[in-house]
Amino acid sequence: MSLRNGLVLSVIASGLAVLVGCGGNGASVTKPVAPPSGTFSNSNLNGTYVFSISGVDVMGGPYALVGTLTANGNGGITGGALDMNDPDFSAPVPNTAVSSGSSYTIGIDGRGRATINATSPFGASLIFDFVLQDSAHGLITEFDGNATGSGTLDLQSSGTTASGAYAFSLSGASFTSGSPFAAAGNFTVSNGGTLSGLEDVNEGGVNAFPNEPLTGTLAVGPSSNPSTTLNSSAFSGLFDVFAINASHLKFIEMDTTATLVGDAYSQTSTTMPTGTLAFVVSGEYPSSSSDPFAAGGFMVTDGNGNITSASSEDYNEGGNVSATLGAPFTATYAAGGTGRYTLSNFATFVGGTTYAAYPSSGGVLLLEIDNAGITMGAAYAQTSGATFAASQGYGLNLTGSNLSSDVEVDDIAEFASGTGTSITGVIDENYDPQGLPSYGIALTGTYAAPVGGRGQIAANAGNSSNSTLNGGFELVFYTVDGTTFPFIEADNGQVSAGVFVAQNPSSTASAKPHMFVAPPLVRTHGAEQKKK
Repeated sequence: MSLRNGLVLSVIASGLAVLVGCGGNGASVTKPVAPPSGTFSNSNLNGTYVFSISGVDVMGGPYALVGTLTANGNGGITGGALDMNDPDFSAPVPNTAVSSGSSYTIGIDGRGRATINATSPFGASLIFDFVLQDSAHGLITEFDGNATGSGTLDLQSSGTTASGAYAFSLSGASFTSGSPFAAAGNFTVSNGGTLSGLEDVNEGGVNAFPNEPLTGTLAVGPSSNPSTTLNSSAFSGLFDVFAINASHLKFIEMDTTATLVGDAYSQTSTTMPTGTLAFVVSGEYPSSSSDPFAAGGFMVTDGNGNITSASSEDYNEGGNVSATLGAPFTATYAAGGTGRYTLSNFATFVGGTTYAAYPSSGGVLLLEIDNAGITMGAAYAQTSGATFAASQGYGLNLTGSNLSSDVEVDDIAEFASGTGTSITGVIDENYDPQGLPSYGIALTGTYAAPVGGRGQIAANAGNSSNSTLNGGFELVFYTVDGTTFPFIEADNGQVSAGVFVAQNPSSTASAKPHMFVAPPLVRTHGAEQKKK
């Protein structure tokens, strides 16, 4: 694994002078190591949960999967339904029943695996790997030889109907071009399910369609005949919609145009937040041979249309990492329609030059719209005094591109901050095309506590005979509210982004909406390109 040591603070450099190299190929399921202490158990998964996963299949093509599972709190899954969209295997398959013979198991650290028995294009069963934040929320990956992808797991409220205003963010890939495809926008649902609003679309980073009028209809599923539509002059799609609660909806495209999946959050305010916003965006830049890209940092808005010089950024473009932490930048923002803003006039910022921004209860949803790249993500209003706690367990999901192998990598991990600046934990990894999962790899490292809201983690993952594909990672993370920490990977081996969350086994539900976690943008590559 190649790391840019100049980005690491002295507390990390002293603890990890050299990270372990890429000794393992991730091609087997390994015996789990002893997990950190915790009090999670099978009882923490009890009720009906909405899950979403998107990424690449074993052929290197894009796929999307959204569904529900009903857990009985004792290791059994008694029902559910799933939708899958994978053009390599079949036409979109909606509302496939989950068999009552499905099961799950959860370790004391909150990491778990579920076997879902359902007739899908991938066969008779699927395996998921997840880590719980509490009994209401988790982070999830597909963990079998069919595909790899990342997403979320959320406890569902019963009897939810969708009404009012929402902002949404969707991503995946185009069927026709194989290019990454993303959309963001907002809509208001009227009586009868009619919706109207605005939409921004970006296809492949070279075809942006900003501020398009949006029309359509919304019907909460899952349904064997999905009927939610989003229509603009740039893009029209047919979707199935899973309601988590009245303020949070999951979308999956169920036609042969694209494999979009994503979220809609209530848009209770149409005003851009004022103050410090932690942000992460990821995607790619076609002008640089489609290099994967991730950036994060803080936007400081002044309420008068300025993103001030107190703002700062870190980035990773194809393994070229920013030389110093927290380089300052400036920009402006302006209203561009009801509940929509444009961010522009960036100075000393590495990344997009223009973004559409939609405030929502899940964060300010961001999409690049400048025809110079395709990146998306979110910015989150920072709570004063939020920090990274010692002696705390955290669940993590990472998704991105391994540069040496040119594959998508998806990780689930649990770690605990221990004595001094140490962390210990366990990491599970899947990658495709042509990868197989590795389970229970030891994770050890150090952290640098946040300064100005920005912290770092450097970790080994395994040893010379058994490790993750990259052998570990360096992360730069950002404090939001003391429980949610978006991050980017800042080493030369991978370009990735993700989030880790503070765990609370005794919590049954989060009092606020879960923050938006961007699904990966996917470009057809590897075995899929050869097939075509």
